[in-house]
Amino acid sequence: MESTTHSFTYWHFENNQWTYQQGEIIAETPVDLSVNGERWVTLMCTPTHLEALAIGFLFNEGIVESADEVAIVRVCENGCNIDIWLNKSVQKPSHWRKTSGCTGGVTSQETNPPKTIQEDAFPIAIEARQILQGLSLLYQAQDLYQAARGVHSSALGDGERLLIQVEDIGRHNTLDKIAGEMLLRGIFPAYRILFTTGRISSEMLQKAARIGAHALVSRTSPTALSVRLAEQYGITLIGYARRSQFNVYTHPERITGWQATRLVTAPILSHSK
Repeated sequence: MESTTHSFTYWHFENNQWTYQQGEIIAETPVDLSVNGERWVTLMCTPTHLEALAIGFLFNEGIVESADEVAIVRVCENGCNIDIWLNKSVQKPSHWRKTSGCTGGVTSQETNPPKTIQEDAFPIAIEARQILQGLSLLYQAQDLYQAARGVHSSALGDGERLLIQVEDIGRHNTLDKIAGEMLLRGIFPAYRILFTTGRISSEMLQKAARIGAHALVSRTSPTALSVRLAEQYGITLIGYARRSQFNVYTHPERITGWQATRLVTAPILSHSK
């Protein structure tokens, strides 16, 4: 199995001075995914949680619904190929659509809702502290990021703790790994909040919906399409979550105290020509 980081030497410039330093750089590995003996796609990834990555990818693509459908999952010794044998026949997608993600992500899915979160799936409200606390726990668990930088992190929480946490050079890969870990480890909390360091594109939103997330929290921005899809899917979408603040783009009614007795609205600035 390939290492997740590699040691490199490099020149560093700071305060008008050059120094020669050594440090760690994150690994980027092409991994072929074969299903029932047929090569399907190459995933560019960080070589961790590869079994979960493969199974989660198939789950998020709608190929499998549970781990019971997987007969064998085998990662080759050098980590360059993942063989999955299913307990059923499946047809390889006729085309793969490039996603907007880093590392050249792919999907066979169109922007159609894989599922919609129902109102009765929210027996309790989300507290602001749970959002900020979950993101803080995610930062604390970023082992690869601390060692080499250059990776995204995502986690699945139940409102009080993180149940699954993964890292990868591809933000889409992190949600596939979470889906795979859920299936392999049988982790299906009734209340699901996804935290991620990556930008929320439509593909990220679709994967979150497939996972059954009630809320999706990112430290950065959503796209306009992801906001529209989150509204349609019934997901509370939160962006620019930082130490003591965040923006809520959809379904704010599920966050405790969002509608205060007096809402303070920022002034709308007019721009004269």
